[in-house]
Amino acid sequence: MTASLKRVRTAVCRNRVRRLIRESFRQAAVRLAGLDVVVIVKEPARDARHQAIFDSLNAHWARLERAAPGP
Repeated sequence: MTASLKRVRTAVCRNRVRRLIRESFRQAAVRLAGLDVVVIVKEPARDARHQAIFDSLNAHWARLERAAPGP
């Protein structure tokens, strides 16, 4: 997993965003089983609160879950 230096300049912010993405995906892994996911981090994530990032990711996971082909 990577977070672009161009979007999130400081290592502290990049690592924070990576940890949040990893944890959110871990919690949704059962729902997303069998999918490969690419998360593109945008600049607003740098200053966003933890809950805002989790809410955004959960909305994306739900959208992926609906779009994924059934078993």
